[in-house]
Amino acid sequence: MSVGFGIVGCGMIANFHARALADATGAQLLGCTSNRRESAEKFAAEHGGQAFDSLEEMLAAPGIDAVAICTPSGNHLDPGLAAAAAGKHVFVEKPLEITVERCNQLIEACEKAGVKLGVAFQSRFHESSRAMKRAVEEGRFGTVTLGDAYVKWYRSQEYYDSGAWRGTWKLDGGGALMNQAIHTVDLLSWVMGPVAEISAFTSTLAHERIEVEDVAVANLRFANGALGVIEATTASYPGALKRIEVSGSKGSAVLEEEDIRDWDFAEPTAEDEALKAALAGKTETGGGASDPAAIGHHGHTCLFNDFVEAIREDRQPAVCGREGRRSVEIICAIYESAQQGKIVRLQ
Repeated sequence: MSVGFGIVGCGMIANFHARALADATGAQLLGCTSNRRESAEKFAAEHGGQAFDSLEEMLAAPGIDAVAICTPSGNHLDPGLAAAAAGKHVFVEKPLEITVERCNQLIEACEKAGVKLGVAFQSRFHESSRAMKRAVEEGRFGTVTLGDAYVKWYRSQEYYDSGAWRGTWKLDGGGALMNQAIHTVDLLSWVMGPVAEISAFTSTLAHERIEVEDVAVANLRFANGALGVIEATTASYPGALKRIEVSGSKGSAVLEEEDIRDWDFAEPTAEDEALKAALAGKTETGGGASDPAAIGHHGHTCLFNDFVEAIREDRQPAVCGREGRRSVEIICAIYESAQQGKIVRLQ
C-alpha cells in the first residue's frame, strides 16, 4: 500500500520533491496546491496528481496520507499545523522553520497529533557524509580539534529580485546562512556533535534591496571541546562546491559536496584507499553553488524512502523535527551574536 502525498507550494523545489516521490518506493504523488491556481494546474500536468484549490480541500481528499511542504521558509508552520491537525504526516523542505520557537510549535503539534515530521537534509544520506561521521564515531581522528564548513556560493541580484519573499527576514528567515548554507550547517553539527558557543559577524556587501546577510563568518566551540569555523556567502563569484573539513590529532578529512577530497589517518585501514577511490568524483551537478536548480533529486529520494519506512514501522524519520531544528538553532544564534556583538551560548 503506497503512502499518498500532497505537495504544498509549487515553486522550484517542489519539482525535486515530485521527481523524488516518483522514484521513491511505496510513495505516490496524488495532488498539489498553491496560492496561484495556474501554478498548481501546471505542476499537476507535469508531475501527475490533482490540482486542488486549497490546502483544506487537499487535506480532505481520499488517499492523502502525508504532505510535503515546499512553501517559502517562513511559511512552513501554518500548513504544517493544518496537516498535523488533519492527521497527516508532515515532510518539510529545509529549513524546518525560521525561528526555534516556530520549529518547536510544529514539532509539538506533530507529536501531539501522533504524526511523523521529517525535514529535507538530504546531505546526511551521501555515502561520503556517512563515512566521515562514522570515522568520527570510531575515534579515527584521535582528539578532534577542528570542524569547519565553507559555503562560498554566488547568487545574482536577479535571483533576489525574482521573488518578493527572497532576502526578507519574514519569509526567507535570513540570507546566505538560513537559505543556502543550512545544509552544510546541519551536516557539520551532525558529524561534530552539538555546538556550545558561537561568536559571529554578518554583513550585506554585494546585493541591493535585501534585508539579510550575503556574507557571514562564525567561530564555534563544540560540546566536545573542538573549535570550528562557518563561512557562508552568496557573493563569491562564480561559486564553489560546499566543503566540510574535520581535523584531529590522528587524522584529517575533507568533503566537497558528495566527494571525499582528503582522507588521511595516522592509522590507515585496508579500506581507506578503496573508500577514497569510490567516493571521489561522486558529484554530478553544480551543487547549487551558482544555480539553485543545479542539484539532483536522488538525496530527496533517499529521504522519502526513509520517511515512508518510518510511517510503516512507526519510528522517527532519520531526519526528524528535533534533528531539523538543530541547524535553525545554530543559525539563529549566529544572527544573535552578530547583531548583539556577544558570544552566544547554546543549551
